[in-house]
Amino acid sequence: MALSTAREKFQAIFPKLESAVLDHAKSYQLDLSELERFKQSIEFNCSDGKCNRGLSVLGTMSLLQDRPLDDLQFFHAAALGWILELLHGSFIMQDDIMDKSVTRRGKPCWYRVEGVGLNAINDSMAIQSAVYYLLREFFRFHPSYAEIVETFLEAQFKTEIGQHSDLLTSPQDVVNLDKFSPEKYRLIAVNKTGYSFFLPVALSLHYFEIATPKNLKQTDEIVALLTEYFQIQDDYLDNFGAPETIGKIGNDIRENKCSWLIVQALQIATPEQRRILEENYGQDDAVKEKEVKKLYDEMKLEQRYKEFEEERVKLIRDMIDDVDEREGLKREVFTAMLSKIYKRSK
Repeated sequence: MALSTAREKFQAIFPKLESAVLDHAKSYQLDLSELERFKQSIEFNCSDGKCNRGLSVLGTMSLLQDRPLDDLQFFHAAALGWILELLHGSFIMQDDIMDKSVTRRGKPCWYRVEGVGLNAINDSMAIQSAVYYLLREFFRFHPSYAEIVETFLEAQFKTEIGQHSDLLTSPQDVVNLDKFSPEKYRLIAVNKTGYSFFLPVALSLHYFEIATPKNLKQTDEIVALLTEYFQIQDDYLDNFGAPETIGKIGNDIRENKCSWLIVQALQIATPEQRRILEENYGQDDAVKEKEVKKLYDEMKLEQRYKEFEEERVKLIRDMIDDVDEREGLKREVFTAMLSKIYKRSK
């Protein structure tokens, strides 16, 4: 039966990449049970999601071409997409451990699966290493191989620095709301989450050898706005979204997260409201969490978010309109990204 959709064709590439990684791991004399465990960690964390990041690579490369991708280009686009999904999978494995999260994508986090525990740390590192093995295996002869690898490395470092800032700003054992500012929030969001939007565009530009300082700078500026908007959506959904819809239980209040909602609340709080936040935020206590949620409702933060959303989307659209397409970058790339996240519910 013919594969009829881009998603199905994209999914069909995964087994080849997985086999390449497992064959390489097998060369280090892993026994069958060890190899099976590695395979399980890859599939559980990297191939069972929405694949938005991977499909975004495929979509961006298609948009940058004036004609359909040929077979080799399609394979390379899908391969880069899956490699990005591996990187993303490794990040969320680590993030869930550090945040003590319970569920992810509607199922237990990997470290909470029976028999895994903190071995998940090494599993995530092995998957991260597989990223660079696959880049070497399938792209070493590409003219932009060095730029592609460097783009992944820089994105990984930036993400880890963002996570570093997040953890030190929001330790679960010490609550200091004075650390929560719009500037700190923006820095954490852009550094920690920006790879999801920047890599699909930057990798595509490098692949077609049309990356220039100007179009990479334009990409970075628009991506920063998209990234912050996306993270603010996540924070909004953590409190106002339904767990059965978003696939996880929202824990930002209990985990003392520097979320958009607490930053907004602190900006408009009366002295009495500030006292309530100081006494209840960042506590692993359902009653105290409920007090914060009640305060969010009183402050009409849901309406504040909806107003922000329209303002931010207008700003992004204005920036997209200003994109200079003469060096190969296309406005449609960012329009497509925005359309996928605008008013999302999960």
